[in-house]
Amino acid sequence: MIVAALLPQGPWNQDPLPARLADTGGGSQLITAVAPDAGSTTGVLTWWDRRAGRWYEAGSAPARFGANGLTEGETRTQGTSTTPTGLYALPYAFGIAHAPAGTSYRYRRVTDRSWWCQDNASADYNRWVEPLPADCAPGEAEHLVTYARQYAHALVVAFNYERPVRGRGAGIFLHVNGKGATAGCVSVPESAMRRLLRWADPRRGPHLAIGTRSGPLAVTRY
Repeated sequence: MIVAALLPQGPWNQDPLPARLADTGGGSQLITAVAPDAGSTTGVLTWWDRRAGRWYEAGSAPARFGANGLTEGETRTQGTSTTPTGLYALPYAFGIAHAPAGTSYRYRRVTDRSWWCQDNASADYNRWVEPLPADCAPGEAEHLVTYARQYAHALVVAFNYERPVRGRGAGIFLHVNGKGATAGCVSVPESAMRRLLRWADPRRGPHLAIGTRSGPLAVTRY
């Protein structure tokens, strides 16, 4: 007991980050996207494997967040250029480019008919549509093929997805970096996105946890 009391205490002596989260989604893979604070537009994305009851880091990359930082996902407002914090499933992958060899996720190829509807008045709010339906205004939708760099490869983040709340936000993805901060998505270098798609296995239930290092939006809350 005396020896244990003398052991140094600090971050290096903590459990891996996933073990400190309130929830990891129940699978054996997890991605964490962590910013220094709520106003940050950059941070670190790390992907983890759970083996024999313990989480191990499988890779990491620099990440970018919304131009106006991060905000609580449950109360986010659409059009604020904020990244929603929380724990989210990853329903499927998509891209303008072919799926990287070894990708096991369902991968949907983008064509010139592919749109993501963000029109609050549309029956297809926060959904991929082909072609653009009459009730979804072009100015309230993303024509996916026009984002050649960002949507070379991407994963859909199930923010406001299962039962969409109008006005909360639509089209949140984990995708390839553009020129700077995002409009609310999480982005990483293309090489990292390709590694993620080769690693992610839908049979292992991967989720994405987004948050800050500490404070009200701490990733450990989710």
